[in-house]
Amino acid sequence: MKIELLYFDGCPNHAAFMPRLRTLLDRAGVDEEVRLMRVESDDEARAAGFLGSPSLRIDGRDVEAGAAKRNDFGLKCRLYQTSDGLSGTPPDELVIAALTDARA
Repeated sequence: MKIELLYFDGCPNHAAFMPRLRTLLDRAGVDEEVRLMRVESDDEARAAGFLGSPSLRIDGRDVEAGAAKRNDFGLKCRLYQTSDGLSGTPPDELVIAALTDARA
């Protein structure tokens, strides 16, 4: 399983998300390294399909449903819709679902 966390230095949300991601990986029984991928320019953002920081991909697929249809790439903080409103990090249920799907 390939786990990638894409980010850019202008947004602090990826650093805040890392401890929670490690907890979610443990809870899902996944003992894989998280590859940190820093995006440094708008050109890199477009080339990588970077929707903002943090973006979590499992086996190359974004954890957020519908992300593959988006094209709003760039160096920005990403927002995720949750049951409690917007969040700067992916909701736990998206991460767990993506990990479960990847293991199936």
